[in-house]
Amino acid sequence: MTSLALQLKRLALPQSDPGLLTRKEVASLLFDPKDAAQMDRSSFYALGCTGLEELLGIEPAFYEFQDTLFSRSSLTLERSVQSREVNDKLDAGISLFLTRLCPYFLLKPAQKCIEWLVHRFHIQLYNVDSLLACALPYHETKMFVRVVQLLNINEATNRWNWLHCLQKPGVPLARGTLITHCYKDLSFMDFICTLVTKSIKVRHSANCSQLRVIFSFYASTIVPALDAVEKVSDTIISKLLPYIQKGLKSSLADYKAATYMIVCQLAVKVVLEASLVDTLALQLSKSLVREPVLAKEGLGCLIVLLQNQKEGAVGPRAFGRLCCMSSLVETLQVMASVHDVSPLLRYLLPHLVHGVFSTCTGERRDHTGLTQSLNHVCLLLTDLDRRVNFNNIVLDHMMSSLRYGGALDSVIAAHVGDVSDTEQKQLFHHFLSLSMSSGKYQILGNSDTSLLLSLKHPLPSVRSLAVEHLMGIITSGQVRHKTTFSVLIMSVLSHFCYKQADTVSSLLSLLQRTDLSLADQWLPVLTAAVQLLSDPRVAKGGAELVQRAGWSLLPFLVITAGRPDSAQLQLARHVAQSAVIAQHPLTVDWAQGDEPSANRPRCVCVCVCVFFVPSGEVWWNPEKLDTNTCCYLALICRLFHVVVNGAGQGASAGSFRELMRLLLQVHLKEAPLLFRFLCVLWGYSSNQGEQLDVKVGAVLQTQALYVGRALLSGQPAATLADLASAKSPVFPSLLACLTSPVREVRRAGLGALQSLSAADASPFQPITEKLLKHTEEIIADPSYISQALGVLHEESVSAKGRSQQKKLQASMEQLLQIIQAPGCPSYTACTLLSALGQVNGESVLSALLPLLDRLLEQSGPEPPTLLRHEAQLLQLVLGKYNEAAAPLLAKNQACVDLLVRALRTSARPHADIPSFQITALEQITKPFFSALPDEKVQQRLLAVMFDLLVESRNPLVANTVSSVFKAIAVDGELVANELTPPEKPKVTVTVQQTRRSKALQRKAQESGEAGPEEGAVSWDRVTLILELLQHKKKLRRAQLLVPPLFSLLARSLEPRVGDQGNMEYTKQLLLSCLLNVCQKLSPDGERKINVLDEDKFNVELVVQCVRVSEMPQTHHHALLLLGAVAGIFPEKVLHNIMPIFTFMGANIMRLDDAYSFQVISKTVQTVIPALIESAGHVDAVVARIVHVFTDALPHVPEHRRLPILAQLVTTLGPARFLWVLMLLLFKQHATHTASSASEKDAALERDVDFWISLCCHFEVSDQLTSLIRILQYLMQLPQDKDDGEPLKDKTNKQNTKEKLIFSVEAHSSKELRHFKFLSVSFMAQLLASARFIGKVRPQLQQSLLEEILRYIHSVARCVEENADKPTAKFWRALLNKSYDALDKVNALLPTDTFITVMKGLMGNQLPSVRRKAMELLNNKLQHRTQWEEPQVTVLLQLSGNLLSIVGKGHGKVAEEEEEQAVNRQTALYSLKLLCRSFGSGHQEAFVPVLAAAVELVTSPDEEKNVVGSALLCIAEVVSTLKALAIPQLPRLMPAVLHALTHRKELLANEIYLLSAVTAMQRVTETLPHFISPYLQETTAQVCRLTRLAESSSSSSSSSSSQLAVRLASLRSTVATKLPPRVLLPTVTKCYSSMVTSKQVCLGPLMSILQEHIGHMEKEQLNAHQSELTAFFLTALDFRAQHCQGDLEKTERIEGFVIDCLLAMVMKLSEVSFRPLFFKLFEWSKTPAEDKERLLTFYRLADRIADRLKGLFVLFAGNLVKPFADLLRQTNAAATDEPLFDPDDDGGVEKSVLLLRFVLDCLHKIFLYDTQRFLSRERADALLGPLVDQLENSLGGDDVYQQRVSKHLLPCIAQFAVAMGDDTQWKALNYQILLKTRHASSKVRFSSLLMLTELAAKLRENYMVLLPETVPFLAELMEDECEEVEHQVQKVIQEMENILGEPLQSYF
Repeated sequence: MTSLALQLKRLALPQSDPGLLTRKEVASLLFDPKDAAQMDRSSFYALGCTGLEELLGIEPAFYEFQDTLFSRSSLTLERSVQSREVNDKLDAGISLFLTRLCPYFLLKPAQKCIEWLVHRFHIQLYNVDSLLACALPYHETKMFVRVVQLLNINEATNRWNWLHCLQKPGVPLARGTLITHCYKDLSFMDFICTLVTKSIKVRHSANCSQLRVIFSFYASTIVPALDAVEKVSDTIISKLLPYIQKGLKSSLADYKAATYMIVCQLAVKVVLEASLVDTLALQLSKSLVREPVLAKEGLGCLIVLLQNQKEGAVGPRAFGRLCCMSSLVETLQVMASVHDVSPLLRYLLPHLVHGVFSTCTGERRDHTGLTQSLNHVCLLLTDLDRRVNFNNIVLDHMMSSLRYGGALDSVIAAHVGDVSDTEQKQLFHHFLSLSMSSGKYQILGNSDTSLLLSLKHPLPSVRSLAVEHLMGIITSGQVRHKTTFSVLIMSVLSHFCYKQADTVSSLLSLLQRTDLSLADQWLPVLTAAVQLLSDPRVAKGGAELVQRAGWSLLPFLVITAGRPDSAQLQLARHVAQSAVIAQHPLTVDWAQGDEPSANRPRCVCVCVCVFFVPSGEVWWNPEKLDTNTCCYLALICRLFHVVVNGAGQGASAGSFRELMRLLLQVHLKEAPLLFRFLCVLWGYSSNQGEQLDVKVGAVLQTQALYVGRALLSGQPAATLADLASAKSPVFPSLLACLTSPVREVRRAGLGALQSLSAADASPFQPITEKLLKHTEEIIADPSYISQALGVLHEESVSAKGRSQQKKLQASMEQLLQIIQAPGCPSYTACTLLSALGQVNGESVLSALLPLLDRLLEQSGPEPPTLLRHEAQLLQLVLGKYNEAAAPLLAKNQACVDLLVRALRTSARPHADIPSFQITALEQITKPFFSALPDEKVQQRLLAVMFDLLVESRNPLVANTVSSVFKAIAVDGELVANELTPPEKPKVTVTVQQTRRSKALQRKAQESGEAGPEEGAVSWDRVTLILELLQHKKKLRRAQLLVPPLFSLLARSLEPRVGDQGNMEYTKQLLLSCLLNVCQKLSPDGERKINVLDEDKFNVELVVQCVRVSEMPQTHHHALLLLGAVAGIFPEKVLHNIMPIFTFMGANIMRLDDAYSFQVISKTVQTVIPALIESAGHVDAVVARIVHVFTDALPHVPEHRRLPILAQLVTTLGPARFLWVLMLLLFKQHATHTASSASEKDAALERDVDFWISLCCHFEVSDQLTSLIRILQYLMQLPQDKDDGEPLKDKTNKQNTKEKLIFSVEAHSSKELRHFKFLSVSFMAQLLASARFIGKVRPQLQQSLLEEILRYIHSVARCVEENADKPTAKFWRALLNKSYDALDKVNALLPTDTFITVMKGLMGNQLPSVRRKAMELLNNKLQHRTQWEEPQVTVLLQLSGNLLSIVGKGHGKVAEEEEEQAVNRQTALYSLKLLCRSFGSGHQEAFVPVLAAAVELVTSPDEEKNVVGSALLCIAEVVSTLKALAIPQLPRLMPAVLHALTHRKELLANEIYLLSAVTAMQRVTETLPHFISPYLQETTAQVCRLTRLAESSSSSSSSSSSQLAVRLASLRSTVATKLPPRVLLPTVTKCYSSMVTSKQVCLGPLMSILQEHIGHMEKEQLNAHQSELTAFFLTALDFRAQHCQGDLEKTERIEGFVIDCLLAMVMKLSEVSFRPLFFKLFEWSKTPAEDKERLLTFYRLADRIADRLKGLFVLFAGNLVKPFADLLRQTNAAATDEPLFDPDDDGGVEKSVLLLRFVLDCLHKIFLYDTQRFLSRERADALLGPLVDQLENSLGGDDVYQQRVSKHLLPCIAQFAVAMGDDTQWKALNYQILLKTRHASSKVRFSSLLMLTELAAKLRENYMVLLPETVPFLAELMEDECEEVEHQVQKVIQEMENILGEPLQSYF
């Protein structure tokens, strides 16, 4: 392959693989590629889905792939044509699936899923790495090899090419090969490691036991690879280290164990760098501490690492981790008993001792723990052999550690001054760094000083470096001395660099993140931070920054610690004394007043300057307070929150309660102020504003309620009365709390209300008492308060007690007054008004009107806008305009005005709240509008709504107005007033006045004296009102709208001066509104008396709309209105009916839209019924209307024609007028001229189908009635145009109607005839159509049958009269069509009627009628399967009529006899069908039928066709009657057999023969045990007829083939139905009788016996074997006894016998067959002088050998000598005495036959010899006679050549193969070679052929025979015979081809 080809192949994509496009072989994991190519995609998909379902039962994590890789949509996904993004996503999904599938790879479900992925997504091409990663852990299995064989890895550059050697042999991958490749190819090592990490990553569940196989594969591959590699390079280590770290950090025990093994192998194999060893030891120590599951294994790994690496390589970090391991000592004790743990102890002891003595005094617990650890280790050392060495180590380190004392700092400080030398200074610094690691004296290289000094260095850069170093120490976790750490932080803070906002944020973050209650040592740090915040430089950042710092420091003033020396109290003092707090306006003098006394600590509240709230206000309303007051309230709320939380629980609860007392005493000393503040807390949670910037949650609200409850309980009676008064906000606030969605808030509110209820004089006491009675309900349901208040309101209205009613009413009024009070917060008012949602009425609305007025004033266009709660409050107030308050609008004009103002207020202050206009519109509901008592109010609201509709440009307003108008019930007069000009009378306008006024206006316009109409309603307003009326249902007195609507319609029709716009839409609206009015007043189309005035309907205006307008939509609306008016006032529409329908036919029917069709349907449905009901003489009018429709039909769209006509006829009445429409359609087609015959036929077919579809739209009774009317009309028509005289006597009315349908005068004679023929033809087609038959019901009018018979009689008469005229052909065709229609009518007759009619017709005098009746009956019996029992009884009664017809065997005239014979056959056929249909259930009824049929068969003079029909009838009846037919057998069987034997003329009739055989077959099959007396003759006749059928088999007639089939069935019946005891003697007798005179019949006889033997059971065969053996010995003697020189016939008959005998032989066992065979062998030898039996026996032996094959060899041993003798006796060259007498006829032919049988039998024995039959003795006995047959010229040259080529050569060749011995081959070959020297050239030629055949069989084995063969061939190359010489050349050439080497060298 060239370099270019290699590059192209490297760039080729997987989708370009040609294997994707071929279907000869398909890649498959489970199936053969060729078998997989035969499977469709759905099979693979089903397989994959099955596998996935099974996997889901094991691992539910596979569920996510059900909708991706295994979804139904994946069936059609072809990834080769997808984008990169799609394929990348698909690759990720496949990789994830295969990774999860890896643990289950060997399971069958997993393999099914992979099979689907291979087939659909071609993962063997696209996802090779993922597929191999899934299968690689199972590399030693055959399934892995199957995966590898799927891959295309032939290229050397492929990363998986090293697996290519496995594909062809199919052997698994050896472990050694895998390990070798692992350390040679580091990318493969990385692949294995990545396989593990991916598998862990994709696991869902914490249980990863399934991954054990992957971990095992990981360890068993990497560890041996490290062991096998000669040198572990740095590259290998760098590859493995990341995965080692992941394994050590993993929580999976198996993964960690595998990593331990790899670390051990690395430690043993290579010496690692000290840093790497230290890191590994640290990771091992961490893993032991983190997950001490594998403690023993982890310590063992650490010991191996320490043992094999350099000493001292592991640093102290690992020791620190090991000290945290609780089970270290116990584990080491267990390990020390078995293994050497000294490497770990050598590492641990120095660090342990150093740790003990370096522990500071403040950490005695650590010191104790380390000491105990040291003691445990010492105990462990006592068990070791090298205890002294360890003790020395411990001692050395203890002594070295004791050098450091407690006064280290002072010593170091003193020594610093003494050191002056530079070298000594460096050594001292180094000593300090080593001894005080991470301490404050640690020397920094950059500054050449310690960390502490660097933090206080004057240079900012040095301080910055020190801070960075300190941050590094903190983040790395190296800080151990917290005191030192705080000192360092203090140093940082003392030299802090200010950066304004960042500095303040950092300091505040430090303060907020530190909890002094847990860490007192941070107090100096926090104190320093507070001092920094007081620094003047902070103020330079701005006032906002100072204020932010002040607010952030205020929480630190709240003290929760109880100890006087607590850090929290000390910090609070520093915060109070700070400059930020001292300068805050709220805490100016706090620091001076907060000096604590010496005896006790004080918890002091923040003393603030009180901003007084105006004392006259009832409410503290944050919405209206100024900023300072809101800030004060916010601070008090925050303080209350903090204090009340602290007072609830904890050790400092008492202090907080004292603080609470101080808070109330200082700020809220008076009770009104206190409860106003509490009311703010109680209700502020529902406020959505940000006035206080405080969030009052449910917890704080509940706490405030409980505080309020406690305070209320302790108030004096006078104070409590003030708090419960109407001027106090306490009760409304508590009531608002009862609506809270939080249960605890409601519970606390009820508790406070309970305390408040002690004030008996409260105006709210009635409400309080009622609510407290339903405490549980209010707590359980937040909406219950609304229901309770609603009930209270109802009680206040209808209470029985006077005083109680007044109190409740007063309470409610007072509550409403509070709500509408200006000072009440809007959020509280909203909450209260929501709670009063079910409190409605006039008083409620009246009380809230001031509030509504105030809010509407505020919602004007000028600012300020309404708050959110104010907007919601306005909505709630508008909601009180309801049904209960509606009467107030009639009493209070201000109430109406306010509603109108709201309707006209379009303001929308908040986007999420609808405008007030929409809210007000939504209040005009049906109950509200109906409850308005004054129509003037209704009129005003309606006018305002219409004004909004006209004026507003907001679509939401228009939709709302439409919805409101649709919902309310409006009086028609109100709408009429809006449509009528105000100056004119509104309702009393008449049509005449309208016309008069319009006429005057028209004159004025024409004269030009007047301008636009004055006072008229604008068309825009009219249009909008009419649009609303379109969908208005609830309209009372709609008739009042009729005069204004007609007035507007007349106005719209007037000519306009100037451009007034298009009025068509307005006209349509007017017409539609008029139609709606008509439909409302007369929904059923019936006129209502005294509702509508006929004079008010101006039909002429509507008709004028139709005529003037050019818009189809206007036409539609006008026609629909006319239809509706026709139902109410038919007389007004009647005189305009024809113009209307003419207009429809000319215009609307041609439009193809659904609306036009709807208009037509509606017009037809309304106008036509009105016409029919208005007068009885409408036939002519209807005919004209139908004529209009039929004339317009060609112009109507095709898919509209059928619905339009169906609607027309349905409306007219199909029973009355369907026939008129059909005749008009016939006439239209008859008078239509087509341009060609093909177009004419196509038009006829199309029209007839349309007519049938039209008729089938209606009931069957209507269709049949129409057909009767059509027939009656056709009978009224003259025969021809010249014969129209009889029609003149008709009345004018009828004449007019008939002329409208078909006028004889206006059409030609041809059109008349076409019209008639078309009508009758259509009737026949309609009656035969499936759609008509499907709708037929059992009831059928008898008049149709009578009418069609009458018409047939008329047409038949016309046929006779016009026989000599040119129209004779037409009349005959018409008569045929009429008969066709009659047949269709008969087919539709109900069964009962049909039977009755048929019974009558069978008694008719005319034979043709009787035959027609029977034919109709036969047709019915053949095509119907379900019959009712009464019908069956009546049908069985017809058998008597049929038998009477059958019995009439003689007639008067020959013609009648012939017809009578046909009738008798038909009657017999009818009887047969009756028996087939009903015989099984009514057997007795057919016994007379059988007797009559037998009588016919036994009659010698009966006509043969009748006899044949009788035999067929007998066959059917006998099979049905079964045992009841036995009495007729003595007459039936002899008669049939006699007829077959003696009536030779019948045998020439194939139909008769077929009938007789059918009868015999049915009788034999039905009664096999009762035909024994007739069996022999029956068998003889069957054999004779079979021979007769075979002799005439050349005839190709269907009857001949049926006869052969029937005879075969009869023979099979005889052979299988009869028992052997009956049949075998009969066969023997038949053979005896046939063998002499009817030898040609022996073949069928033997076939019967052969099938009988094949059907016999084994027991039966054993029982009759002797009988069969005797029979076969007799039958096999046929050649010897009856040959008579005819060898061909003898061979054929003998073949039948042998076939029959073989059938028995194949069913015999070896034990049974052996005596039979030897008996036959002995039979062949006697008598000795008769040699004929030899021919029979050896022919039989040849056939048996062919059938038994290898089994025959078991019985052929005794035949070897007879074979050899016969070969010699039949060899003419070897004997002078022939076996058969040459003087006898055919002696030579018999010898030739015998020789052929012997050779063929020997060939089969040699061919099937598998048991070494041909021993040396038998081979020697047969070799000479067989080879000598080459010289046998018996039979002449032709016979010789045929015998040698077809029989002798195969025999000798197979003989050589069967010998299988080279010595015998040499003898055989030599004997054949000797024959090449024979004097006869044909013998030499045959010998050469024999040599070729022998070489072909022996092939390379013939090489040993070649040397002796070559000399003979050389002699023959110079033979005198040219043919022999040529044959030698061919033999040599063929031998060269066979042996594969040249033979010329031998010559």
